[in-house]
Amino acid sequence: MTNDSDLGKLEGGRSRTVRNLIFSFLIVAVAVYFTSKDMEAIQKYIADHETFGLIIAIAVYGILGASLVPSEPLTVLIGALFGPLIATFIATFGNMLAALVEYYIGKRVGSATDFIKNRQKLPFGLGRFPVESPVFLIVGRMVPGAGPKLVSFLAGVYHVPLLRYIWTAVIPTAIGAAIFAFGGSGIFQIFKIK
Repeated sequence: MTNDSDLGKLEGGRSRTVRNLIFSFLIVAVAVYFTSKDMEAIQKYIADHETFGLIIAIAVYGILGASLVPSEPLTVLIGALFGPLIATFIATFGNMLAALVEYYIGKRVGSATDFIKNRQKLPFGLGRFPVESPVFLIVGRMVPGAGPKLVSFLAGVYHVPLLRYIWTAVIPTAIGAAIFAFGGSGIFQIFKIK
């Protein structure tokens, strides 16, 4: 049996989680606003400041990951400027940073809503949906558009173990990064743009 002090601790923890979640959303919203507002300046900075520019690119990937702004143009640019291997590495690392941000947001939402306790009450058997499955985590990230973001968010909500989430996210992220980096580099070589 729970007493009032136990209930107060539970409610205090939940309200703190909700406050942290709202604060996280606000920080991400501000960062996305300023990043997407002047993407050309960011691209010029990366081109002009090579090594430090690549570090900035990783941060930009992390910010773009929490938004609906695609990061593929940045991958193509880095592929053209620094070569496809460096672009693949930077895009994979940056997109994994973004994936971890999305996972974190999903985990906070799952905790705030007590999703794990309430998931069996979902209609149409959705509580038994195999989000924890490595096949879902890998193949779902390959769906164009919102697939990677949705899978990351759901993995967080369902509290998929972090190590399983990371290794299943690295595989499709690296493949996608390589496709855009090598493709973009090839296009730039065809047109001799650099």
